[in-house]
Amino acid sequence: MDTEGMLEESLEAGRLLVNNHLQSLLDESLSNGHNEVVELAGSVLMAGGKRLRPVLSILAFQLAGGEDEDRVMPMALAFELIHTATLVHDDINDSAKQRRGVATIHEKSGVARAIIAGDWLFVQGFGLGGSYDSRIVSIMTECCADIASSELKQLNHVNNLATTPEDYYSIIRGKTAGPFAAGCEAAAHIAGASEEEAVALRRFGMELGVTFQLVDDLLDILGDERMGKPRGADVVEGKMTLPLIHALTLLHGSSRERLAEIIANFSDNLWSELIDLLNEAGSIEYVRTLTQTHLERGLQELQIFPKSDLRTIIESLAKSVIDRHI
Repeated sequence: MDTEGMLEESLEAGRLLVNNHLQSLLDESLSNGHNEVVELAGSVLMAGGKRLRPVLSILAFQLAGGEDEDRVMPMALAFELIHTATLVHDDINDSAKQRRGVATIHEKSGVARAIIAGDWLFVQGFGLGGSYDSRIVSIMTECCADIASSELKQLNHVNNLATTPEDYYSIIRGKTAGPFAAGCEAAAHIAGASEEEAVALRRFGMELGVTFQLVDDLLDILGDERMGKPRGADVVEGKMTLPLIHALTLLHGSSRERLAEIIANFSDNLWSELIDLLNEAGSIEYVRTLTQTHLERGLQELQIFPKSDLRTIIESLAKSVIDRHI
């Protein structure tokens, strides 16, 4: 079987396994009488996500020498539940109307119910994560604290044209890349890996997460129906993504002034002008180059492990993040 075939087979098996476990968790909670909150939370949890994070954790566990998937599954599910909880609360903060092409919980059922559904998802994630020893719990706790801190920092930088690349990286490392890193590191420890291997997997996860966010930034600006939201949604919400930050730094005079006006008053009829200004600054190509740089840094960390089909699958998974063919 070729590499692409191995990747697709591995991803599909991983998704199916994760989805079955998540559905069992929902079914058990329904049997305990938690009907309304489970139905609300389940509507977003089972809405067709790629399961990239839990599948990556399972693969990292196996790469680090782990054999019994049942040992890592609660942790993998915990991170997926927590990730989904942050999406629910993010959508409220962003006043988002759609998630993955369907109406968000707060649009369908109101803000109060959406907050409660997000809280339920957090609690379920913490409950599963708490079944491990203190080292794993500490990794998860620090990760969640970083998510919260980074969310606040992002809110503080909404429509802030003075946002620096350092600000941006601080936000995405805590909010987006951190969970990738923590999931890989925790999986390594559960597998009994050496400290050096655990650190390498953490660094791999961090670089992959940064790559993931940079691709998100490009897809938001360039437009992609797979995002499940209109192009330029991040610009409308005032999020200072790296293409915008780079262009604001490089452009001067009337071009920079016009870019600032577009960011402050963005609508879809300004999209072509926005793209022209970003191309004038070379910002789109700059971010494309950075995605490759961060990906290569992550792949280099995997060299600590012997070459194998499993390592090849993980490398292929990482490379596919740039194309989003997953």
